[in-house]
Amino acid sequence: MKATIFRTSGWLAICLALNGAAVAQTPVPPAAKAPAPGAAAAPVPAPALAPVPAPPPTPADDPSTIRVLLSPELETTLVSQMVGRVVGLRSQIGARVEKGQVVVRFECNEAAARVDMARAEFAAARETLTAKENLRKLEAVGDMEVALAAAGSDRAKAAVELAKAQVSQCTVASPFAGRLVKAHVKLHQGVNVGTPLLELVSDGPLKIRLNAPSRWLTQLREGTPFEVTINETGRTYPAKVTAINARVDAVAQTIELEARLNGAPPELRPGMSGVARFRIQP
Repeated sequence: MKATIFRTSGWLAICLALNGAAVAQTPVPPAAKAPAPGAAAAPVPAPALAPVPAPPPTPADDPSTIRVLLSPELETTLVSQMVGRVVGLRSQIGARVEKGQVVVRFECNEAAARVDMARAEFAAARETLTAKENLRKLEAVGDMEVALAAAGSDRAKAAVELAKAQVSQCTVASPFAGRLVKAHVKLHQGVNVGTPLLELVSDGPLKIRLNAPSRWLTQLREGTPFEVTINETGRTYPAKVTAINARVDAVAQTIELEARLNGAPPELRPGMSGVARFRIQP
């Protein structure tokens, strides 16, 4: 009985020993090492981006289209012709003015006084001339004195005209019917000769200015029709070429053109831009 117990205990000890050896031989995966303090993390590769489709072609990509600019028939910058102070000014942008309407007025007391003084001197010179002529009839003076008196009268008359011209510069009138686009001066401001005052544009049909490739010259004529799409309105308008420059730009290889819209759409204004489309063979 004791021998049986000893044999059973021996086999149990051997089994436990073999099981422990197997567990000891089972490899243990190494623990992940924590990054050292201050070390940069490994970069994560960015995901691949899907290709972006090309944008659809626009009218400007068409070789038969070119950029255009709308310009007024007339435009000018009014400048001061005298030294003075502004006492009257029409400065509201977009305001409509008629041809000959006064848009700027200067203080003119001094110039008006010069006119009065010149007229008085002219009156005195005429009286002197009349007296000399009467004395000449009596042969009390010679022809030389009469001639000098006549010259003095003419000089005084010219002084009156000069003073009137200076008074006329006290007001600035619009040279054509149009609209005010910019005021360079303010009320009560002092100005010198040549100081810009106002910018005006004519209120009427607009011109189209554009530069076409010079290779189109064989197909362009005055009256050539085309279409122009204005960016600001999004509309397309018929137009035709009215003038072709006599010289080609040798650097850009372009020719300057002027054109007119067929009609006068009220929604269009100077400065708008767009794209012109010609029926030109490449």
